[in-house]
Amino acid sequence: MRKLSLIVMLCAACTMMAAQASSIYDFTMKSIDGQQVSLSSYRGKVVLLVNVASKCGFTPQYSALESVYEKYKDRGLVIVGIPANNFAQQEPGTDAEIKQFCTNKYNVSFPMMSKVSVLGDDKTPLYVFLTDKSTDPQFSGDIKWNFTKFLFDRSGRPVARFEPATKPDSPEVIAAIESALGS
Repeated sequence: MRKLSLIVMLCAACTMMAAQASSIYDFTMKSIDGQQVSLSSYRGKVVLLVNVASKCGFTPQYSALESVYEKYKDRGLVIVGIPANNFAQQEPGTDAEIKQFCTNKYNVSFPMMSKVSVLGDDKTPLYVFLTDKSTDPQFSGDIKWNFTKFLFDRSGRPVARFEPATKPDSPEVIAAIESALGS
């Protein structure tokens, strides 16, 4: 019963934190290397947030994510990978194992965060914010699977959401990125 009370209190705190936020810049996450990263450090950039997993059918999207990042990073795009183990236990590793996998198999050079939860009672505050209808009415709704993508303009406003099957280098994602970059 005590554990349940603690979970309820944490959920309420996460929801309150997300409700007070006005953009992604109001959140701080831990990098895959354990450093605190304020998302405000990406202010002025176009940001693509992606919940990722190493053992998913969509995992090969890491290649396209890296390719898109390399193509557009000098114009102001930053891709942020956020590992999550919410779907069929497809991200079971530690942060060190995830980093090694992404680096060795896909040469990932874009920022990666520490593993979090993007669904359920222990959902991280950023994802409470992203999925709640009151804070993100246009692109809200639960994350359905790994590799859901949220695109933000240079002022931190959400401009698009792409479901997992939509590849990062698909024409619709590229068009949205280029529009956000001001092409």
